Amino acid sequence: MFESNFESEFLTPAEESKNRYRRLIEQAAQIVCASLPDGPYCGKSAAALRNLIGANFLPDAGCSVEDISAALRTVVSNSIAVSHPNTAAHLHCPPMLAALAAEVVISALNQSMDSFDQAPIATVVEQQLIRWLCSEAGLPSTADGTFTTGGSQSNYMGLLLARDMFCRKQWNWSAQKSGLPPEARRLRIFCSDVAHFTVDKSASQLGLGTDAVVRVPTDDQFRMNPMALRDSIEAVRAKGLLPMAIVATAGTTDFGSVDPLPELASLAHPAGAWLHVDAAYGGALLFSARHRGKLQGIDAADSLSIDFHKLFWQPIPCSAFLLRNAAHFASIKLHTDYLNPELHDDEGIPNLVTTSLLTSRRFDALKVWISFQTLGRTKLAAMIDRTIELAAHAVRVVRETPRLELVCEPQLSTVVFRYVPSGVDLDSDQLNATLRQRLFDRGLAVVGHTRVRSRQCLKFTCMNPAVTENQMERLVRLIVEQGMEVESEPGPPT
Repeated sequence: MFESNFESEFLTPAEESKNRYRRLIEQAAQIVCASLPDGPYCGKSAAALRNLIGANFLPDAGCSVEDISAALRTVVSNSIAVSHPNTAAHLHCPPMLAALAAEVVISALNQSMDSFDQAPIATVVEQQLIRWLCSEAGLPSTADGTFTTGGSQSNYMGLLLARDMFCRKQWNWSAQKSGLPPEARRLRIFCSDVAHFTVDKSASQLGLGTDAVVRVPTDDQFRMNPMALRDSIEAVRAKGLLPMAIVATAGTTDFGSVDPLPELASLAHPAGAWLHVDAAYGGALLFSARHRGKLQGIDAADSLSIDFHKLFWQPIPCSAFLLRNAAHFASIKLHTDYLNPELHDDEGIPNLVTTSLLTSRRFDALKVWISFQTLGRTKLAAMIDRTIELAAHAVRVVRETPRLELVCEPQLSTVVFRYVPSGVDLDSDQLNATLRQRLFDRGLAVVGHTRVRSRQCLKFTCMNPAVTENQMERLVRLIVEQGMEVESEPGPPT
């Protein structure tokens, strides 16, 4: 019988290692709970953090338990506290406890989702969860999907399949086999002028180039203008170019804006264009009875993205890509004898590598399933609704605060605003940038920043349903106090 002195000390789940594993998990949890900063961030600069990390990443002999614990405490205490009420910069959620428990199981089991013989029940759980999500989105029985690392990968998959489908339909051409046809330079992708930057990034990576992306004007609520889209399609066609895809956004990063999906679908399909809906942020509204109507028309999507590490409170990464017609996965399907031989298809053995851009990947579906089982639909809806209510409260406070200016009516849980300096000779853009950085550098608050119509702005992204109205009001007062302090200093931004 094979024996090794490494087994009991390092590997799991051999019987003698179970107690050690349990102790390690308990110790790690204690370090996290005890070492999180009291504020949203400690305020250290990148240079200061580099000084905390030793250069000897692989010592000749292993470090002591005390040294390892100290290293972990250093990491935890110098990280962003995502659950702090003054952390409100990004779509960066505090994770649910049930999901954290599931993460321990995911890591311990270490199932790889590429083949059934590596992840048998994990494959079944993911398949059932994906098909249930497709049903919740109103997609037909032909639909399927896969878990991804985030909206960036999901958006890329949508445009990759759109490109491949268009090449087959238009020129009977297999991009998988033959690469891009010469005519591919004529392909165009339409999205709003505030759509996610991954539309351009995907076009670049797909060999189409960022010139293939046509940015369409938005209305006063930063939603794509259907009439402007129609005009853009006609202008492209007049130049002999071809509408390949329309990317609608259901929840823009800055404003939470949801494009008019029914109108965009009515333009996409007659134009022969694939409709991809980037619902990485707004897809959570599917589970809110109060706000689900904002996603009317999402059932017309050819593909869509949903992120669970946003308004589903899952640890990163955790996202899904849903596809209206599973047959379109054929353009990325490949077989290899050691992993997913063709005979497995005949025998009905599901190997999920055929629907993913990745080979090895995590069993992320487990944490979503366990979280849904823990919460239930009613509680999940209440949490989603609460973040939107909190943003609405922040808007009321901003409106009532003389030194602040609201930039846009919120659509979901983001609030974009500006600090208004008292002196007309002050550079308000520089002051807002300085104010935001000061809050971060002093460890007072982590708030967002963006530019809207060439103006520097501040942003709240309300992701924590446990934050109270009073805590939000204190954060607003803190921003105003710090802004006035910046103004009062010698040599203010001009």
